[in-house]
Amino acid sequence: MVAILGVIGTTPLTAQATPANTAATKAYESGLAAIRAGDAAKAQSEFERAVKSSPGSAEMQLALGQVLLQQGEVDSSVTHLRTAVRLKPDLAGGHLVLGQALSAKGSLDEAVAQLHEAIKLAPTEAEPRRALARVLRLQQKTPEAISEMRAAVVLEPRRPDLHDELGSLLAQNNQVADAEKQFRVALQFDQHYEPARFHLGVALLSAGERDAAVSELTQATELNPKDALAFYYLGNAYEAQGDAAAATLAYQQSVALNSNSKEAQKHLGLLLQRAGDLEGASAAYAKVVELDPNDPDAHNNLGITWMASGKGNAALKEFQEAIKLRPDDSGFRGNLGITYMQLSDFDAAIDQLQQAIKLTPDNASLHYDLALALKLKDNLVGSTAEMQKAIELDPKLVDAYYTLGVTLWQQGEFAAAAEQLRKAVQLKPDYSEAYYTLGSVLKQLNQLPDAAQALREAIRLQPQFTGAHTNLAAVLRQMGDTAGADAESQIAGTLVKQKTNLQGATFSTNSGKRLLDAGDLDGAISQFRNAIRLSPSYAPAHHELAVALSRKGDKAAAAEEFQKATELDPKLKSTP
Repeated sequence: MVAILGVIGTTPLTAQATPANTAATKAYESGLAAIRAGDAAKAQSEFERAVKSSPGSAEMQLALGQVLLQQGEVDSSVTHLRTAVRLKPDLAGGHLVLGQALSAKGSLDEAVAQLHEAIKLAPTEAEPRRALARVLRLQQKTPEAISEMRAAVVLEPRRPDLHDELGSLLAQNNQVADAEKQFRVALQFDQHYEPARFHLGVALLSAGERDAAVSELTQATELNPKDALAFYYLGNAYEAQGDAAAATLAYQQSVALNSNSKEAQKHLGLLLQRAGDLEGASAAYAKVVELDPNDPDAHNNLGITWMASGKGNAALKEFQEAIKLRPDDSGFRGNLGITYMQLSDFDAAIDQLQQAIKLTPDNASLHYDLALALKLKDNLVGSTAEMQKAIELDPKLVDAYYTLGVTLWQQGEFAAAAEQLRKAVQLKPDYSEAYYTLGSVLKQLNQLPDAAQALREAIRLQPQFTGAHTNLAAVLRQMGDTAGADAESQIAGTLVKQKTNLQGATFSTNSGKRLLDAGDLDGAISQFRNAIRLSPSYAPAHHELAVALSRKGDKAAAAEEFQKATELDPKLKSTP
């Protein structure tokens, strides 16, 4: 509304209608009052009455044209604005607003002509030059746009908005240092001018100054907490810093303000997926698909989260849609093949993986996945060949060595299996499962000291590895170390009991949660205490007990349980 008043209520861009005690003048003045009150609908109605009563008034045609433009009625706006400049060719404001309306309509060349006329009629005004700069930018004439904005700044050098727009144009022209200077000048005139603070943050991020960018973008979001784009770029800045948690919060705020931001949803989905929040990631990726159903990568990303969530049929649908949109993407076909494998449709998995390999025959991962599918079909010969091909293409593909070792072991080729498993642990020294399998193979080769050494390494890497303790006990007993064997057997028995108790604790906690939801506080508390008795270090049981005690009014006991829960798992909230 202020923008309208700035054109129709000032000189030299326009001249006021001659005051007269007429219906047209009264309607016109009523329209101006409606604008001041922020009532665009009433302003439009009043200006329409004024124009109907006095169609030969250029000022009234201008007023109606501008309010129609602000209301989005571009064609009607252009009609009245053309009338205004026809009635009064020297009405600079009329040419200015007509240029803006023509730009909104997409008639850029004609808009430029009108704005040049406005500049000619009002050479000391900044607004026509700013409007011309905007149209030139739309025409991708960025250097010319910069020139016009510089002229606007010269005319009104203390306006932060003009410096900000000039900075934005410079940034678009890759003149980042000059852009940054303009944003800083804007903030010198008004340190609370959020657009300049936001643009400065984006410029700093582009220049690689991540910490400074976070600072400026944080201030921008504080100045305008409803600026979704500022939160989006703040997320970008936090990502650049490597702070995934802060980035996630920024993206969540961005999509809360504007759920239709495809890029914000995409970034949020990726971070939530990495954090293991598959439900949240799926929701974000589903929104991306909704916003752009023809984006094959969006379907693929959503398919990956469904697959990781165990929702194979939903994943199939997304991968199939991705392939329909981009048939030659071997990655999409590979993901489809893995999903078929997950659904135990091994023939379909093999077919898709073979098609993927035809598209990218040198992709080691695809050969590895095909080997897994063939292995699951009990085609050990074919699986072995594909594993060997995967290793040939990528000698550092550690899982291929491990799986090849397991396959050879299953075929009775123990020495060859041990060789592949040794390569696996050489490439990945912390691969506890590979050490465990190597120890098991060496046991069958009767290489007992080496078997014991491999099993001990598996246990060192993963002390709770029950199978490794059990096998080590058997090896030590064969070697005559009865005491050592008994000790390992005892540890294995303890671990089995702990696992059983943890399963019981999980069951009791889930039962307690159902009782809690049903309002049975005493029954829920009993279940949670039983879970803690079975597994004292099971943090969810302590947390749920705290929630139940809090609802019952036992605040002291609840606080104690919340503290225990957060000590065991810092990710759990300390309050209900």
